[in-house]
Amino acid sequence: MDVMKRVPISEQPADIRNKNFEEVCLGYTKEEAMEEAARCINCKNAQCIKGCPVSINIPGFVEQVKEGNMEEAFKIIGESSALPAVCGRVCPQESQCEGKCIRGIKGEPVSIGKLERFVADYAREAGVKPEMPKEKNNKKVAVIGSGPAGLTCAGDLAKLGYDVTIFEALHEAGGVLVYGIPEFRLPKEEVVKAEIDNVKALGVKIETNVIIGKSITIDELMEEEGFEAVFIGSGAGLPKFMGIPGENANGVFSANEFLTRNNLMKAFMDEYDTPVSKGKKVAVVGGGNVAMDAARTALRLGAETHIVYRRSEEELPARVEEVHHAKEEGVIFDLLTNPTEILVDENGWVKGMRCVKMELGEPDESGRRRPQVVEGSDFELELDTVIMALGTAPNPLISSTTKGLDINKWQCIVAEEENGATTKPGVFAGGDAVTGAATVILAMGAGKAAAAGIHEYLMNK
Repeated sequence: MDVMKRVPISEQPADIRNKNFEEVCLGYTKEEAMEEAARCINCKNAQCIKGCPVSINIPGFVEQVKEGNMEEAFKIIGESSALPAVCGRVCPQESQCEGKCIRGIKGEPVSIGKLERFVADYAREAGVKPEMPKEKNNKKVAVIGSGPAGLTCAGDLAKLGYDVTIFEALHEAGGVLVYGIPEFRLPKEEVVKAEIDNVKALGVKIETNVIIGKSITIDELMEEEGFEAVFIGSGAGLPKFMGIPGENANGVFSANEFLTRNNLMKAFMDEYDTPVSKGKKVAVVGGGNVAMDAARTALRLGAETHIVYRRSEEELPARVEEVHHAKEEGVIFDLLTNPTEILVDENGWVKGMRCVKMELGEPDESGRRRPQVVEGSDFELELDTVIMALGTAPNPLISSTTKGLDINKWQCIVAEEENGATTKPGVFAGGDAVTGAATVILAMGAGKAAAAGIHEYLMNK
């Protein structure tokens, strides 16, 4: 065994997986997980914990995996995370825990994410359940949104004895985990539903089809329904567009709509009567993880699929693993390219996209080199579908119907980073509703901080 190199992990071959929606990564066997865990040098001052937004005791659980004690490893992870099978699959470990791994200085970092996934999957298949909460304290807390921030906040509060109800606008719980992330990265029934069931097993109630701000307001929850505190984890589901000519044509989607139709409404399955316009030649505009998800989904639906991104590959914000998988599967990358107009036929449908080539100049405020138009480089791409994956913003419905709740110029709720407290007493917020679109694990970290903030607030009330 070469301790400098990771134990390889099995994946579906690219030319098979690009035609199905089954999970790409097949995970470690028990023997492989134990071998990979043995590469951990169990640092005294573990930097990997500092890189984890929910502060999992990583050396602790990895040590238990090395010894073959998977239930104990699950218990250690469960002290900090309500969604280990999710995080093991979709966290950007390379820039967080694994990015801090000391083993990675001279070799490859320990595969912390794949080990977390293995432990969570092992526990699920063995029927291991999280530890039950303390005695109830008869204090009611409402959580808005059942995505990663809401589920984490609710789970932590339930463990502290609170009576927690989650209110979810959609017909199914899970937020971005069910509508945003494709099945081939995150299986819904097997993984997401099982982890939501674990949160419900702590005593958390989930009410679906409740639109806060319309069905009921936050003020009514607190003044009429007896909730002593509220956490807003409603995410950022309002898509952004470029504002170029032709964007209102038939065949132009936001990535949010395209992915929701496929992931939540199962448009990719023939037995579901929820079709989506698939297209034969698709351009996805953007370079983040959502763009990769949309492109890889369109590819699986049978389209020739292009990623159109105005910077170079070095500046792609998507995870390296997602870009690698997209390339392997056959997604075409049109980099240093920017759309200027969507071309529309006489019936109002997309027929192409006019673009210009870009070159990179000096870095902008984000630290990435600023793209500039190459004069006289106009060209046309022949297409029938365009998917805009340019980010999202919070829906203003909650903030506009809640007295005393401040928002900033990006429509994000203003909240304290350390505890999630907003400008309205008793109301806390975290995740994408506060930061704008970010990662699952950062939303979980915000939900965890807010749960601690709510507990302190109610104990001192």
